[in-house]
This record gives sequence, C-alpha cells and structure tokens, in this order.
Amino acid sequence: MTDSTHPTPPAKTGQPLIQDYLKTLDASPGVYRMLDHQGAVLYVGKARNLRARVSNYARGSGHSGRIARMIRETCSMMFLTTRTETEALLLEQNLIKQLKPRYNVLLRDDKSFPNILVAKSHPFAQIKKHRGAKSEKGDYYGPFASAGAVNRTLNQLQRVFLLRSCTDATFSSRTRPCLLFQIKRCSAPCVGRVEQADYNALVLDAERFLQGKSTAVQANLAREMAEAAEAMEYERAAALRDRIKALTAVQSVQAINPRGVPEADVIALHMEGGQACVQVFFIRGNQSWGNRDFYPKLNGVESVDEVMQAFIAQFYDGKVPPRMILLSHGIEDPDLMTEALTEKAGRKVVLGVPQRGEKAELVENALRNARESLARRMSESAAQARLLEGLAEAFDLPATPQRIEVYDNSHIQGTNAVGGMVVAGAEGWIKSQYRKFNIKGTEITPGDDFGMMKEVLTRRFSRLLKEDPDRQTDTWPDLLLIDGGAGQVSAVHEILAELGVEDIPMIGVAKGQDRDHGKEEFHRHGERPFALRMNDPVLYFIQRLRDEAHRWAIGTHRAKRAKATMANPLDEITGIGAARKRALLAHFGSAKAVSRAGLADLVAVEGISESIAQKIVDHFHKS
Repeated sequence: MTDSTHPTPPAKTGQPLIQDYLKTLDASPGVYRMLDHQGAVLYVGKARNLRARVSNYARGSGHSGRIARMIRETCSMMFLTTRTETEALLLEQNLIKQLKPRYNVLLRDDKSFPNILVAKSHPFAQIKKHRGAKSEKGDYYGPFASAGAVNRTLNQLQRVFLLRSCTDATFSSRTRPCLLFQIKRCSAPCVGRVEQADYNALVLDAERFLQGKSTAVQANLAREMAEAAEAMEYERAAALRDRIKALTAVQSVQAINPRGVPEADVIALHMEGGQACVQVFFIRGNQSWGNRDFYPKLNGVESVDEVMQAFIAQFYDGKVPPRMILLSHGIEDPDLMTEALTEKAGRKVVLGVPQRGEKAELVENALRNARESLARRMSESAAQARLLEGLAEAFDLPATPQRIEVYDNSHIQGTNAVGGMVVAGAEGWIKSQYRKFNIKGTEITPGDDFGMMKEVLTRRFSRLLKEDPDRQTDTWPDLLLIDGGAGQVSAVHEILAELGVEDIPMIGVAKGQDRDHGKEEFHRHGERPFALRMNDPVLYFIQRLRDEAHRWAIGTHRAKRAKATMANPLDEITGIGAARKRALLAHFGSAKAVSRAGLADLVAVEGISESIAQKIVDHFHKS
C-alpha cells in the first residue's frame, strides 16, 4: 500500500488540475481524495483502476450538479494504492468515517449495538448486557436494536431460566438469597440453592432459546413437569409450570419471527425530498431482535444504489455482518461488497434482493417502516423550521439559527459542580454534540454561578477558536441561550468580548417575578428585558430548550455525585487494582479497617507485598 500526493501548479484547479494528475497515474486499485484550497477533504472514493476512475472527473460534461461543483472546488488530490479492490473498499470506508468528507454519503448515527453476554469466566455463568469489544470469555448473542430490547429479553430470560445477573463480587459476598430469588427471577446459586449441574442445564436452555430453539426448550420443560408430577414432587412441578407459562408469554409477544430466516439483517432504504431513511431489522435465531432507523446525510442527487452501497459499507465497518443481508434495492457492486463482507466475517456472507416469499415480506415490512419514519421526520423538521423562523423573528436575529447552544450549571453548595451544553438545530436535538464540563477552577468560590459559566464558555470558545478559527464547519453556534437574567448575560458578554467573539447573538432566560412557567423574561445585552405572549409557540420552544439543558446538567451532576459517594479510598493508591482491593476488603471488612491496619497485618493478606503494604500505610498516614 503506497500513499502519494502529486504536486501540481497552484494556479490550476478543477478539470485542468485533474488532467495533470492523470499523467502520473497507473491502473492500480486504490483510494483517492479530493481536497479544497484549505486542504480539507471534499470526497473520498475507491477505484479498481485509479487512472480510469479519475479520468471520469477530467471530462468537461456529463456530471451532476453535485459532482460538477465538487470538481470545481478541487485544488489538490491524494492517492493511495492497494493490492486489491476489496482492500480499497475497506480503506475507503475507514477514511470516510475518519475524515467525514462533505460530498460523501455519511452515516451519522454509528453507535455500537448492545448484545447479551453469557459470561463463562465463573463456574456459575452470568447473563448480562454487553456493548463494545467482545473480549470477555463467554457467548455473545446479538446485536439488539436498542438497550431497551436487550433489557426486555434479559427480563424474559430471568423469568424463564432463573439465571443470575449479579457481578462476581456480589455473588461471592452473598450470605442469603437476594430479592430476585424471592420474586422468582433467580435460582440463587450464590448460596447453594441450586446444584452446579442443574444451573448449567438452565444456562444451556437459555442459550437454546437465544438460538431460536424455544419450542425444544418448552418440550423439555413440559416433560420435566410431567415427570415431577408423576413422582409427586408437586412444588417442583408447579415451578416448572410457571416457567412454561412465562416462556409461552414470551413467544406470544415476540414480533415478526420468520421461520425460514434463522440469521439476517433486513435493510430497506426510502428516499424522498432530498432525504433518506434506512431501516435495519435484526433477525437472530429465527427471532426479530428489534429495528433501528438511520438518516444518512445526502449531498444532492445520489442514486438509490449509491446510497445503499455507502450505507452498507459504513454500517458494517467495525461490526461483524450476519450470514445473510436482505436488501430492498440493489447496490452498485454487489460482488465486491460480498467479497469484502465475507473477508471481514471470516465466513460466507450472502447479499440479496428477494422478490417473493417470506424474505420479500420481511423487506417490504422494513421498507414500509422506512417510508413512515421518513414521513414523520420530514413533518417534524418542517415544524422545527417554523419554530426557528419564529425565534429569529421574535428576537430580531440577523438570520434563522441553524445551531442553538444552551448552557446551564448544576451543583449543591458548590460541590461536584458541572456545566452542561445542549445543542438544537433544524432537525431537533443534536445529542451527539452535547457536552459536559467538570468545573476545574480552584479560584472559583463554591456556588459562584458566574465563575462557573465563565470557565465553561472560556473552555468552549477557546477550543473553537483553536480548531476552527475561520468558522468553516457547522460547530459554531448561531445563537446562545443562557439560563439567567441580566447579571449572567452581562458576565457572558464580557467573557465573549475577551475572546473576541462578539457577533454571536445571546439571550438570557430568567424565570420572572413569580418564577412560573409562561412568565419568563428575556434579556439581551444593552436592551430592556421583555416577555413573549403566554400562548406563543416560540415561548414553549424556548422552555423546552432550557428544560433540556436543566435535565442534562442535573443528570451529569447526579452521576458525578453518585460516583464520588461510591468512591473507595483504596482506588486512590497506586498498585491497588481490583483483585488486591477485593482481597483487602474480604480480609478487613471495610476500607476504614484497612486504614487502621498495621504493616504486619497488611502483609498477611494474599497478594499484598511489603512494598505495597508500605504504600497503603503511607497513603492513610500522611502528615
């Protein structure tokens, strides 16, 4: 793999520049990047033959408006050759995710999906929700569309199979059954209420259920219930009966459960009005494990097959694809995509556009959901646009704001102080842009809201000035909303003036004399405060913005406070990890007892050397 930037005369741009590059390109597969006058990446593409692909851009006609505009803005290009076209496809998607070029189709929501993990590092397996790298020993089942889908399935598994969900540390410290045993959600292996062999049988049944073999599991439970009744073990028979009822209830409420599709992702795309919605349904073990909608960022007149191919490539970058992927539309290069996904999965992956039968019904259902989701989103976007226009009119803003940042602080008498920033735009809340600020200033008086706000805004805009001084990206706000009155507005104005950022409109939202919803007063620097009509939609919109900032800041503060409450002094000692901490607490009973222990007592604990013991003594007996 080789990377190269071909120098060209700086006066040339667009087609003349691309024609010069053609003189030095060969027919190798690879990836190309088109850059603007500032070096920002406009577009990333892959090619089986770099020379042939780039020559298309050198033509004087036949381009869509989007491509023609991209060619005009191109001031330089970079090329990276690869051994195969498959390698070029994978590299292209890595670069698109990293660089986020303006003219590429971008997958905006790319969070990892949760799984169910049957953790087997302990003799009694634990069942739990898992997200992230699959490094822990055990069996993984998923992906699920959302955390809610995982939680519902875990709840069902606990009712039917009575598996433990507690951590290993909690398991080892129990002396009597917990509440889950009392409500028949756990078999209490922690205190020996079930033999290991019987528990392992429960785990095996749970895994069969997750693999789609619930009918066989139900038949086994029915047989065991009959045997228990025949042996006059009526309590055991009743318990098995309750588990069968729970399993039957689970089977009856599960949604689309295709009999002929054991494992697949169903992907459907609907495009309308320059927007797109992609619905992905996850089917594992002949069960539907939920769906998720995505709204790729388009840049003009992309074709359906182009958008679908870009989505699939980015969606499975970092995820293991299933054995089958059912599509509503074909893609530009299905053979290449199949080869790339097969290589990533380490087994055969099949892509297809079904035309009839059960698979076609699954795709049609996903496509209907995509149409309905996009219609709702477009309706919400239109309503949001009207509110933003009303906001601009009510506050005499120079233009309709496309990015509003709302700030708030939260603390209890100055402790665990945090600042929060929420962001709203033309499509609603932009939650990926929310930010938390731990108040770090040592000179701030506890409870000084002005000082906290000064630190938050100084950090926020200092970073913006450093990363994007020319305001080329959409990370600069068009409007600031501050929770507070004239004092806060004046303080924020001084902060922004010091940073040289005085052109961003700012509004302070105060609760008014009676501190009631609907009687808010609005403050702008150098102007008299005013209010909006009680039934004005813009007023409700601002209240929602402020309340969301409250929720975000208070939630951040509570999480920080809870973490501080649960903190253990042993965590602060270098060399004391999880294993040594468990050993110390098991030996002494509490961190306070550890702090009182002498050197000889500490050394007696397994895993605590004399040097570590000395560190512990020094930590708790600092002068």
